[in-house]
Amino acid sequence: MTNLKNKSLVSINDLTKKEILDIINTAKRFKDGLIKSSLTNKVIASCFFEHSTRTRMSFEAAIAKLGGKTIGFADSSSTSLAGKGESLIDTLKIISEYANLLILRHPLDGTARLASDICNIPIINAGDGANQHPTQTLLDLFSIEDSQGSLEGISLGIMGDLKYNRTVHSLITAAQLFSMKLFFISPPSLRLDEESLFKLKCSGIKYSFHQAPEQVIDQLDCLYMTRLQKERFNRETHDEYKISLSLLNNAKDNLKILHPLPRMEELPPEIDNSKFAYYFTQAKNGLYVRQALLDMILGEN
Repeated sequence: MTNLKNKSLVSINDLTKKEILDIINTAKRFKDGLIKSSLTNKVIASCFFEHSTRTRMSFEAAIAKLGGKTIGFADSSSTSLAGKGESLIDTLKIISEYANLLILRHPLDGTARLASDICNIPIINAGDGANQHPTQTLLDLFSIEDSQGSLEGISLGIMGDLKYNRTVHSLITAAQLFSMKLFFISPPSLRLDEESLFKLKCSGIKYSFHQAPEQVIDQLDCLYMTRLQKERFNRETHDEYKISLSLLNNAKDNLKILHPLPRMEELPPEIDNSKFAYYFTQAKNGLYVRQALLDMILGEN
């Protein structure tokens, strides 16, 4: 078993393929009913400088199920950083003195890496700006394997905002480890950024660009949808980047639709009761993956 004891997770690049598979296999055990109290007497700081529902609550549920205690905040306006002008570095250093591990979400790229450099406890990146969201990628990979029976060679469509969405950046990085074939579906203005595209070219992974889901829906095993990151840029809405039940008439029987949520108009509720919908199960899988990760990093037994 991989030894992640007291290690930080800032980027999906911090994990090897074996470590990812070990986390997924441990998450399977929790989904199958494993009960542990490996965080007894541990205090976890859950500090969200940016809005969150699923990530924050699934982390805090995972901590509770493992017997740990949570401190922190979901609204940074109540902190000295916001109200008294304290520096971010001082805030992070102080928080690290009160906890055994820090779960951090922040709107600025690179904040989690900064925290890992200055704090003396493990840091888990719960999303930093448009940069990375590694635990989301772990639960995405868990969900792909859970729904398809494998991660290797999957045909994965990624649709929507590919430029600003941090979950996309992390997922693309991980997909390269499993020889997935990637189909990027987006308007030209929201295509993959040049840095990510350069890394893809160097990896040798197969990928293609498309401007409409109709062009590739019959080839996909999974369709990973994203919303427009309107909090990170000002652009007009692209109404054509949505799916419908009629579109799915041409889909493979095994197709599963994933979405990190929250959703907007790109994923209408009419899809929810179809055999293709997997996004609510995907969200629930976040609990098991985060239990596994916390247990492997901080667990006592």
